[in-house]
Amino acid sequence: MIFKKIFLFLFAFFAIISVLSAQEQESDTSAEASDQQISGFSLSGYGDKGKKAWDITGKTADIFETEVRLTDIIGKLYGATDQIQLTADKGSFDKKEGRMHLQDNVVITSTSGATLTTESLDWDRKKELVSTSDLVNIRKDSMVTTSKGAIGHPNLNQVTLQKDVTVELTLNAMEKDNPEDKGKVVITCDGPVEIDYSKNIATFKNNVKVDKQEFVLYSDIMDVYFLTGAPAAETAKTAAGPQPPAQGKKDSGMGFDMSGSKLEKIVAQGNVKIVRGDNVSYCQKATYTGADRKILLSGQPKLIIMSTEDFNASAGN
Repeated sequence: MIFKKIFLFLFAFFAIISVLSAQEQESDTSAEASDQQISGFSLSGYGDKGKKAWDITGKTADIFETEVRLTDIIGKLYGATDQIQLTADKGSFDKKEGRMHLQDNVVITSTSGATLTTESLDWDRKKELVSTSDLVNIRKDSMVTTSKGAIGHPNLNQVTLQKDVTVELTLNAMEKDNPEDKGKVVITCDGPVEIDYSKNIATFKNNVKVDKQEFVLYSDIMDVYFLTGAPAAETAKTAAGPQPPAQGKKDSGMGFDMSGSKLEKIVAQGNVKIVRGDNVSYCQKATYTGADRKILLSGQPKLIIMSTEDFNASAGN
């Protein structure tokens, strides 16, 4: 009899636990349930004078009180001079803060020709910034950049790469002036790296290394100036014949080429080391110019030349 009572007690106890667990799961499910679920979601924002500033579309949308969760996202930002498109497999939009989180296969493309790919991205609409802590790949003209983490403007004209940065710059436009100057320049550093595509300058910091066909250069900090392909209008002017430089602008004398980029100048500073074959140079500042392919050393320069020649002269009879 006592065993029967124990059995009934245990049965009742586990039955109560099962009911409470089911109710808890149901409560959690209802808490996650969206207020509304729709297909073909579209959301737009407007700026001054009622001009559309951005819009977001999604294949499906789960609408909650404070956020909207989307799938197959396409976002567009309408700037004064260019248009930016953001795409991702999924993401969420914070209604109150105006922030968009994109997740999985995130791609930003701009009409200026830049493309950024990563696995997650946060877009702060109010501050007009995009950021990520994931691996980032940026392509513009013949310049390919990878890094761990990045932050910048959505149009990608100005980007700060956070760490473990690699930049590959394909040289392809100096065949007539310097037929040997082809191939790639690979620049690496610990970071950060600040790139201003509108001004064609990149600043590298911490353990910088430049690997070029003729030399390898090391420094603490480095500014790299580059020239990229000209727009179609500039190409048309070139076809019409030599044109005088625009008023107030200095002609670099290097020209432009639609098919690639040119390394205009490298300015390296701090513990500079340059390796050319067996020869090594040291200085505090080095300036490399792509037009004449020369390196100017300053700040206590020192050159170590390794030679296989025999300088021991024997006395003649």
